[in-house]
Amino acid sequence: MSLPAIDPADLFQYALILVAGIAAGTINAVVGSGTLVTFPVLLGLGYSPVVANVSNTLGLVAGGLSGTLGYRREIRGQGGRVVRFGICSLLGGVTGAALLLVLPSEAFKIIVPFLIALALMLVVLQPRLSRMLAARGRAPGGNGGWVALLAVYGVGIYGGYFGAAQGFMLITILMLTLDDHVQRLNGLKNLLSWLTNLVAAGIFLFAAPIAWGPVVLIAVGSTIGGQLGALVGRRLPPNVLRGVIVAVGLFALFHLIFF
Repeated sequence: MSLPAIDPADLFQYALILVAGIAAGTINAVVGSGTLVTFPVLLGLGYSPVVANVSNTLGLVAGGLSGTLGYRREIRGQGGRVVRFGICSLLGGVTGAALLLVLPSEAFKIIVPFLIALALMLVVLQPRLSRMLAARGRAPGGNGGWVALLAVYGVGIYGGYFGAAQGFMLITILMLTLDDHVQRLNGLKNLLSWLTNLVAAGIFLFAAPIAWGPVVLIAVGSTIGGQLGALVGRRLPPNVLRGVIVAVGLFALFHLIFF
């Protein structure tokens, strides 16, 4: 009995999705915005926007866990933050996933470039803003206060709805509101992004169309990429990591405006 022939075009598509998953997992672990790699690939292969978005979210859950575990050393000692911000990310993810199921995507597509542009400006100005706040006796504290909690919840909504540049927005908020080493904040960012994707994926499992082939390929690729990203990201000096964040933010802004 002979095995059925495999179409070379299918093999190319599988390889493309797998490579995109590796790239997305790596980018997400370092700074975020890996969705800007996998989502366009799925669209280009003919999947509808909703199916591509949902399948991408499910696939990147594995990569998010991989990147979080890769940064577990930096996350240690942040238990209080994990609980406070984690609850906000989970609630935001539930809200965003629900919105995806009932609202058209045009609403977020209009506002997202403005949010990313604002986040970019804040990252660039973050050292100066921190010095100004410190001079006035209002330097970022250990828990970030209600402003940080609400901002993380808002990013969770966006992450559950679409997710591109979610990690970039999160790291911006954490850098502005928490007084800590950027690598520890990056580890916290990875955990919060993963929680948002996890709860959104749980909802999509029961209420949205899914393409399981891409889910599996992105999951495998992003798991590999998560470990690579953690290996590379934790070795970057703070100023270099900030530069990477700005570069990814500019790419995200360009992509969302022109594509």
